[in-house]
Amino acid sequence: MPTVSLGSARLPYETKGSGPGLLLVHGTGPGADITWGGIAERFAGRRTVITPDLSGSDHAVDGGEELTVELLAGQVEAVIHDAGAEPVDLVGFSLGAPVAAAVAATRPELVRRLVLVAGWSGPDDEYMRNLMTVWRRVAGDADAFGRFATLTGFSRAFLNALGAEEVEKLVPNLRPTPERLRQIDLNLRIDIRRLLPGIQAETLVIGCSQDHTIPVENARALHAGIPGSDYAEIDSGHVVLFERPAEFADLVRAFLDRPGHRKS
Repeated sequence: MPTVSLGSARLPYETKGSGPGLLLVHGTGPGADITWGGIAERFAGRRTVITPDLSGSDHAVDGGEELTVELLAGQVEAVIHDAGAEPVDLVGFSLGAPVAAAVAATRPELVRRLVLVAGWSGPDDEYMRNLMTVWRRVAGDADAFGRFATLTGFSRAFLNALGAEEVEKLVPNLRPTPERLRQIDLNLRIDIRRLLPGIQAETLVIGCSQDHTIPVENARALHAGIPGSDYAEIDSGHVVLFERPAEFADLVRAFLDRPGHRKS
């Protein structure tokens, strides 16, 4: 597996498929495999899919410094260059959405089209601030930490459809490691609102109507802040990649494959 070295960080990434580059940016959690493992193959038939593990993931190695959007955006840029895939279509999920937006705003030559999924742009949502604060404060109880992430990450209908045995398998996916806590701390500090008007790439923002982690109003505000962006909403909890993978992949493919036009 290729690895990019940048400062104190060693960042592995995987590529699969062939065609134009499509880079997928993971959110809060262990990393690319958990986030994109069930989705990447849906795009690999016509694209080179690149899935990096950034600082804060379980597979990246760094000095444990404070995470910032600028730090993670710089790592995405380094992976794009190392993979020789520029410009790429760039998709960011949850924490990966503001990171991807920052790359598009500051390095427009690297991004062909941009998809921001279940993301947010600023720190003003009191629901989110309290949710992230509670999540961080239950870190002393690994089971409670994982259950809180499961409860807020998925819709009630999805959890009930899975049943108790399968839901129990979800709980250990998020453990209160130092890396998770670094990511949650960043979630509380993110503010990219000043960058949004500078995004030149054609952009699709996707909100999740039953999102109990990042309420859908945040995705709508993200869309409103990016001139000329498109918006779509999926009836799903936060982790739409698990709940509605086919619907999500079809929506993204349709956007990426449509004939090009300049943003108005």
